[in-house]
This record gives sequence, C-alpha cells and structure tokens, in this order.
Amino acid sequence: MLNYDFIKPYLFKLQPENAHHVAECVLRLPNICQIPFNPFLESHFITDDSLKQKIFERTFYNPVGLGAGFDKNATMIRGIQILGFGFTEIGTVTPKPQAGNPKPRMFRHVEEQSIQNAMGFNNDGAYKVVKRLKKRYPFTTPIGVNIGKNKITPEKEAINDYTHLIKSFDGLGDYFVINISSPNTPGLRDLQNEEFITKLFSEAKKLTNMPILLKIAPDMEVEDAVALTKMAVEKGADGIIATNTTIDYSLVKHPKSIGGLSGAVLKEKSFKIFDAIAKELYGKTVLISVGGIDSAQEAYRRIKAGANLVQILSGMVFHGPDMIMNINKELIELLKADGFKNITEAIGSDRK
Repeated sequence: MLNYDFIKPYLFKLQPENAHHVAECVLRLPNICQIPFNPFLESHFITDDSLKQKIFERTFYNPVGLGAGFDKNATMIRGIQILGFGFTEIGTVTPKPQAGNPKPRMFRHVEEQSIQNAMGFNNDGAYKVVKRLKKRYPFTTPIGVNIGKNKITPEKEAINDYTHLIKSFDGLGDYFVINISSPNTPGLRDLQNEEFITKLFSEAKKLTNMPILLKIAPDMEVEDAVALTKMAVEKGADGIIATNTTIDYSLVKHPKSIGGLSGAVLKEKSFKIFDAIAKELYGKTVLISVGGIDSAQEAYRRIKAGANLVQILSGMVFHGPDMIMNINKELIELLKADGFKNITEAIGSDRK
C-alpha cells in the first residue's frame, strides 16, 4: 500500500466529496480491469481461521465491513475487498436516480477526526445498480444492499419504494438493510415507528428470502431504541445495525447546520445505544455495530458487547486504508490474549 501519511495532506486540500471521487476512481480499477485476487493483494485481506464465522449461510472471513454510504453504486466491490474488508454494504440505493442535496454537502472536522455529511441518498438508482450487481454477485465476500426511499416520495407512499427495491434486488445480495435513519432525507426518521415497521416487514417477508436488517439512528432515547429494535425483530427483522449518523452538533466545535456526524465523535453515543440493544437482543438476532470504530480495541469492545460484525467508514479518511488490515491483525492477537480460538467465542463475552 502507498504511504497514506504522504498522500493525506494532498487529499485534504481537496473538498471532501472530491477526495471521495479520487478514492472511488482508484478503487474502481480492479473492477474495470478485472484484476484477479492474487497473493500480493491477499496480503491485505485477512483470512485467519480465528476471524472466520458463518452468518446468513455465508462465510465472513473477518468481521470488519464497510458501512453504507461509501460505495453507493456498487462500483468498487473488488477494490474494497482488496483493502481487507470482510464484507461490504452498497447504497443507500433508491428506486429512481437522484442527485442528492446541493453542494457542498460533506465537511471534515479534522481536529475531532469526524465527517459531517448531508449527501441525501445521491445514487444511480435501482435499475443501474441492479445491472452492476448482476455482473458481480455472488462475490467472494458477502454484500449487503442498503435501501431507502426517494426524497420526492411522500411518507404515506414510502413502503412502495422499499418493496420495489426488495423485488428489484432479490437474489443479488446476502442481506438487505432498511434505511429509515438517515437525517438527510426529510421525514425519513419519522418512519422509525411501530406502524410503519410492522407493515414493512409484513410485506417484505413475502417478497424475499434474503435476510432483512433494520438500521437505526443514534439520536433516539435509549429506551425507545431498545423497544423499537425489539419490536422489529418480533415483526421479522433478521438483524439490527446500530447506528447511523448523529444530528447532535454539540459534539464538534464548528458544526454545519445540515447533515449527520460520523467518525470519532460518534463513538460513545453509538456504543451507548448499541450496548443497550445488545443487552436485550444478544443471542436473539444478528447485531452489527457501526459508529466511531477506528481501532482493534474499539472493534473488540463492540464484539464483546454482542456485535457479530462491525463496520468502518469515516475512520479510513483519517487513518488510511491500512487501518482495516491492522484492525484484523490486532483482533487476532486480542482473541489469543483472551484465550479465544474463534471470534464466535468472543462475541457477547461481556454479556455472559
């Protein structure tokens, strides 16, 4: 890998969204050029048996995945694997293409090692993304499909967007994620209620055999988050992802008035929600923790609290792509130090 400390100052001179486009161009090359998965590339992809587990009838070679929002259009799947991720989540994808919110809409908080984004589900739309996935799936590592409603879709018709997407992507991924927790689509978080979730899972389960997970926001009261996720599992959710970005702008010194915060400032807020959910749902469903994870120690804390898997996103901006490989290598050592032969023994160990 190139020295990220050398590249980082040049990337940070670019607007954050432009820097993302540069990263996308690089990570698209393995897909475009059909670069094979060879020993050199595999050196970053950690496949130690101690990290391997089976979830949703697929093998996850390591527990560190890429969260939704980075590869919105399924253009970087092979490149993302080369970075060392054990799985990837594409999207958020909407039924129709949409440009997202006006620019600028992504901001760095360098001192706090955090990102504020107000992207607004900018993506190519279901039709184009489906065509790309048909060329890639099934892939060596699992793929999640994160889905959301179009901005112009009224709240009362939102369920139609989600069912359309489930029908469109059925059989082209290893799990779905229902995104009703982004702060960047007006009214979306209002769908985090019992009536909508009950109706959605009732309809969705008739349309696909793929697992369906619910992703929640970190800004709910803890008791409400626990009640909502417990109810979602009872209604058919196959797992919970906690959490999305936060609109608690007090976490940074110079916030913008739009978008959601991710990165280091989200760490404790996200963990607090996840820990409460895991206390109720550990052992009953698949749990994925995301939000401020930037080290093996933090990933391990989430795993011991009950996370089957963890996801990384903003940490790469500040620590570089080698962070994924380093987290996995250090996780192996942490498991050994605690006497665990496999990660499945560590999952929820703080709850036992």
